[in-house]
Amino acid sequence: MIDMFPMMTAFIIVFIAEFGDKTQLTAMMLSSKGSARAVFFGSMLAFLIVDGASLLIGGELLSFIPYDLIGAGAGVLFFFIGAFSLIRKRKGLNRDDEIESRKTDFLKTFSIISLMELGDKTQLACVVLAAELRNPLGVLAGVMLAFSTVTAIGVISGTKILRLLPRKYLEIGAALLFMMLGSLFMLDATSYIKLVPRS
Repeated sequence: MIDMFPMMTAFIIVFIAEFGDKTQLTAMMLSSKGSARAVFFGSMLAFLIVDGASLLIGGELLSFIPYDLIGAGAGVLFFFIGAFSLIRKRKGLNRDDEIESRKTDFLKTFSIISLMELGDKTQLACVVLAAELRNPLGVLAGVMLAFSTVTAIGVISGTKILRLLPRKYLEIGAALLFMMLGSLFMLDATSYIKLVPRS
């Protein structure tokens, strides 16, 4: 009989931790401006690689992560995406442009979510759960199920917002949100550098 306890425990913990978190908000905003499918699969690949690898490899992986550099990099990327969204002019897309746009949405989502997940509380929770429950694959299944549920809710919410709000105001709001998140990430990374003494 398959032990469902590790999977259900991981699902509940990660779902509660990620629901309404910055990662879900990011998926919602990205899907409101681009391909919902590309955003969903880009997010899931990022979760699988970052959280899955740390869960299976263990806590040693986290000791090699330069959190200050990751945080600063994520902040710069977010700020750049927000600023670029404000200044670029949108043009009509033909079918080839739409396919290229989906690829861009996928890569952009994968990059952003990967940076956000490195050193995040969810990544730490995955390592702890795998060690405590002694069932890495069961925990991984629960974690990915939680991420897929939370991300799907965010993506669906994003596409619904797109239908309700004028695109112009939505793009401005999304750009300002990305710039704000970028500034917060950079400030957080700066605080981390000041708090952690260098050897």
